[in-house]
This record gives sequence, structure tokens and C-alpha cells, in this order.
Amino acid sequence: MFKALRNLLADFGGDSQTRHFREDDHRLAAAALLYHVIAVDGSVDESERVRLHGLLKSLYALDDEETDELVRDAETADQEAVDLYRFTSLLKDRLELAERERVVAMMWDLVYRDGELHEFEDNAIWRVADLLGISNRDRIRLKQDVRSQAVKDA
Repeated sequence: MFKALRNLLADFGGDSQTRHFREDDHRLAAAALLYHVIAVDGSVDESERVRLHGLLKSLYALDDEETDELVRDAETADQEAVDLYRFTSLLKDRLELAERERVVAMMWDLVYRDGELHEFEDNAIWRVADLLGISNRDRIRLKQDVRSQAVKDA
């Protein structure tokens, strides 16, 4: 009930913490999943934040200020979420399979950013891919593609 009241007030401009990206915006859903995967191991380092910013800026053709807002909104959305279904169901409804695979590939890119794959990160991506309707075979293919690219870039 409080959430509904807060949203109503935000619609009338009464909330100074209004999110730039609405809860039904697929960009926020994707960004929240990406933020979740870098935070799930208990620490978000600067290289992960920088990479997240770059991926979102490029993917959605945003300027720096819009990207900063999206990252802030994504962090808040992830912290408020009780599960990942809220984000994955929106993406599954709005995005084609190739676009959903791109989100999973970006998740792999982010987890390899700090040089190691934590089991919580691996499990989070497995759950997200499953909820997005991506097969185990394709999830593993995306993982291997990103890992081989990360090795080349290192």
C-alpha cells in the first residue's frame, strides 16, 4: 500500500526521489539484473561499475547523466526486489530471444571483469537465463564465448 501511495505521489511530482526509469521500462529490468550479478558476490568493485556503465550507455545509446541515473535506479530496484522474476518476466515479454541472450552475455562479461567467477554469480546467471527462456546449451555457449573474449582482451 505504501508503494502505491509513493508511486501516486511521484506521478504528481511530490516525490523528490522519483526514478527516471519507470518500473515497467525494460532498460531498468535489464540494468537491475546486470547490477544484481555484480553485487551477488558481496562486493562491487570499481572495474565492474565502470564496465556496467559502459555496457548500458552503449546498449541504450544514453549520455553519461542518463546512464548514471539508470545505474542508480537499477541498484535501488535490485535492493528492493524480493526475487528476479519481476525483471525477467518483463524482459521475456518485451525482448526477442537474441536480445535476452545479449543480456545474459553482458552478465557473463561483468562477472569476468574482476578476474574470477564466484559460484553465486554463476548460479545467478543460471537462474536468470532459465527465467528468460534461454536453454542451458545457449547459456553455456554464451559463457564460453565471453570467457574466450575476456582471455583475448587480457
